[in-house]
Amino acid sequence: MFEQCPRRWRFRYVERLPDPPGVPALVGSFAHLVLEALLQEDPADRTPARARTLARARWPEFEADYDYAALGLGEAESREFRWKAWKAVEGLWALEDPAGVEVVATEEKVEATLGGVPFRGVVDRIDEGPDGMVVTDYKSGRPPSLRFAPKRLAQVLLYAAAVAEYMDRMPVKARLLYLGQRVVDTPVTEETLESTVESLASTWVDIGTACAADAFAPRTGPLCNWCPYAANCPEGSADIERRAAERAAQEESLLRMAG
Repeated sequence: MFEQCPRRWRFRYVERLPDPPGVPALVGSFAHLVLEALLQEDPADRTPARARTLARARWPEFEADYDYAALGLGEAESREFRWKAWKAVEGLWALEDPAGVEVVATEEKVEATLGGVPFRGVVDRIDEGPDGMVVTDYKSGRPPSLRFAPKRLAQVLLYAAAVAEYMDRMPVKARLLYLGQRVVDTPVTEETLESTVESLASTWVDIGTACAADAFAPRTGPLCNWCPYAANCPEGSADIERRAAERAAQEESLLRMAG
């Protein structure tokens, strides 16, 4: 978040303004819950039917959670939410047969010091593959293009670095499972971990510098439209208005051409 926009980071982690999760994030959260439970089952029981049973059992508690209740979904919207969540869960079988996965751990909490930076995280899954240990993270959103894949893999590579220190064993692969779509993965090597940890340490220094100076410059762009703090940020609000005006002008120009 800090790399994306230091101003947003300040609103979230210094001022602690609320940043409620939206529907896509909560769909992913529910899918994670079900898949965590599924992969703890005996391999022969990791079936879609068993996943449906697990989903039904966990739904009442999830539905009562504050974040989900805050969405204020009506009956039809709630049905759509459950359908999206189930499609994410079901999407695991499009990528792999969970019955054949040798699970080492699910939702494993890891703590480590990486490049002098205190790091904490929860790893969705650690598997034993044919060539060694694999660190896996589930994603329910859209997979990145080749251009942006390395940036998306940085998080799971940090998990791999933490696992290597925490378990005293180097993983051989880090991967993102974009449920129902495709797998994005990368080999884990000393070089890839070193590069990723160096980037983390650099960002950590930048955060310290920004905090010391209380200077958190905004980085405006298209993502301002989805920022929950845009109303608190003059630069972000101005960028949103500018882009809206540009779109309106383009639409007006197209209408004149069509007429």
